Amino acid sequence: MTIDQPPSASQARVPPRSETSVLDVATVLLRHWRLVLGFPVVAALAAAGVSLLMAPSFTATVAFFPEAGSAQRLPAGLAGLVGQLGISVDGGATQSPRFYADVLKSRALLERVVESRYPNPAATDSVHLLDILHIHGRNAADSLSNGVQALQSLITTQVDVQTGVVRLNARFPDPVLAAAVANNLIDYLNDFNTQTRQSQARERRKFVEQRAAAAEVELRSAEEDLRTFYERNRTWQQAPQLAFEEGRLRRQVDLRQEVYLTLRREYETARIQEVNDAPVITVIEPAVPPQQRSRPRRTVMVSLAFLLGEMLGVFAAFGSEYLARVRREDADRYADFRAVLTRLREDLGRGLLPRRSHRRS
Repeated sequence: MTIDQPPSASQARVPPRSETSVLDVATVLLRHWRLVLGFPVVAALAAAGVSLLMAPSFTATVAFFPEAGSAQRLPAGLAGLVGQLGISVDGGATQSPRFYADVLKSRALLERVVESRYPNPAATDSVHLLDILHIHGRNAADSLSNGVQALQSLITTQVDVQTGVVRLNARFPDPVLAAAVANNLIDYLNDFNTQTRQSQARERRKFVEQRAAAAEVELRSAEEDLRTFYERNRTWQQAPQLAFEEGRLRRQVDLRQEVYLTLRREYETARIQEVNDAPVITVIEPAVPPQQRSRPRRTVMVSLAFLLGEMLGVFAAFGSEYLARVRREDADRYADFRAVLTRLREDLGRGLLPRRSHRRS
């Protein structure tokens, strides 16, 4: 019969595994403190230097709300509920805020902006935006195309699906230029509404106007026929055939008069609808020259670089500790690793040698 022996004092004082792991990690980090601190410091200094070399840019923002025409409106409660789902109900897709956001970046509007003149930050007179941005091409058309592509990368749009507010952001090296470009884009968007979006209402008004003019001519002709009949037949009441003819002519006059009056009313309505149905852009916040730069964000760049450097430093510390342990405990594996690393360096050197010799020649 065996008797269980109580645990010794050394066995009773063995710390938990979790505490040992934490101590091991802390030991590794403290042993390689130069890597842990050196990587993030060097990365942060490099990011700070790069941010100082980057040219500053300023972002001007203009906010507007596209109001739909008087037709095709839903009750406010239902419209708000549907708007939360991201569905526009104000006059269809061509009157939705997303439509205006796409139009702002269309080629037609951007070409007008590129060809417009703006205050030159480096001089007193105004010049084209192509000259301010130093954009060139093989010819005028190529320069214009390059300018449109450059401008598309400098402006962004944001749409709030719940409120329908559209925000236009213009980013340029000069704050006054950024505000001027943003406000000009809104002005050109208004021109697009008043000139292009009214084409359907304008064509309807023209058609009704032409029909009203033709109906007036037909009415005058019918009235002239009735007047001529009265002049030639002063005693038409005494002849049944003449009385029948008089009734037919009078009905023609009444019919032409009714058509003419209807078309005149439609014409006046079309003239009013031509103005009322045009979407109106309400500018909520016009663009003003920003006082603070938007790029580069030096604090964010340095913080991210420091964090990335810290991660690389910790990884390098544990990698160095692992290699040192393998070197102590398994010399053969470490020798194989060194051989593979040496062979890789030689292969890379042979691969880069022809390029270097070609450059020297």
